[in-house]
Amino acid sequence: MTDDTLLEAAHRVLETEARGLAALAAAIPAGFAAAVRAIHAAQGRVIVAGVGKSGHVGRKIAATLASTGTPAHFVHPTEASHGDLGMIGAGDLCLLLSNSGETAELGDLIAYCRRFGLPIVAVSGREGSTLMQAATHGLCLPQVPEACPMGLAPTTSTTLMLALGDAMAVALMELRGFTAEGFGVFHPGGKLGAQLARVAQLMHTGAELPRVAKDTPMSETLIEMTSKGLGIAAVIDPEGRLAGVVTDGDLRRNMADLLTRTAGDVANPAPVTLGPDRLAAEAMALLQAKKISVLVVTDDDARPVGILHIHDLLRAGVA
Repeated sequence: MTDDTLLEAAHRVLETEARGLAALAAAIPAGFAAAVRAIHAAQGRVIVAGVGKSGHVGRKIAATLASTGTPAHFVHPTEASHGDLGMIGAGDLCLLLSNSGETAELGDLIAYCRRFGLPIVAVSGREGSTLMQAATHGLCLPQVPEACPMGLAPTTSTTLMLALGDAMAVALMELRGFTAEGFGVFHPGGKLGAQLARVAQLMHTGAELPRVAKDTPMSETLIEMTSKGLGIAAVIDPEGRLAGVVTDGDLRRNMADLLTRTAGDVANPAPVTLGPDRLAAEAMALLQAKKISVLVVTDDDARPVGILHIHDLLRAGVA
């Protein structure tokens, strides 16, 4: 088999699955909105269940829901029949996945939901299946061919199931008004957590903040800048507001008569600033756009509350 043949197979699979996604987008199941509202209204958690490939998809859907503000976890149907039904409580909603709609292992979960009056949202590829008939809200996937050349291995069908799960999760995010701040609460680790950190979490404050009055001689300003080691000094007016900044670049531009001048004489009166509640990723974008390495963080009254250096962002993993 040649490389071209392998590439043709890849192209065929992706085209087949893309057509399936287009068919789903053109004919979103009629009960989609009602299902999303039922999940939103649930007082407990979303219990996601499926077997085989549907189970793998279900684990991902549960993880996506949980990380975007909808409490959810996956329960394997076989384990549910051997004690894990006890993990499902009053107020929960079950999201059951089966392309055929006839997965026998889901039977005990369906019976349990009926017994205790728990709503079922079903995702299946067969409208008249046992699962769809038992569901409170049934979401039927369009009939599209699998990408497998034999038409047997779940490929297109699992892609559609996963995409519909993502659609529900995002719709729920919008319905809840889920924000980037909330997302950060559930993603504190790694690069994503760093991107969602706030400037206030990373900036230098208190005694680390280099600041001088406008009439401070540059000889003293140099000492302040050197002792704090951030390459900047905030210049403060008599009311405590930011009047400008002196940076390493300002020192170089004023070398000729530097020590005869004051901080107010040398300072840039219109520096780049940012509020402490802004995202670290926004701060990085601003520094890069302005081609600077450090900025002053100010409050709503233009008073300096911190200094943020690009090295602080890089150490935190913001890039």
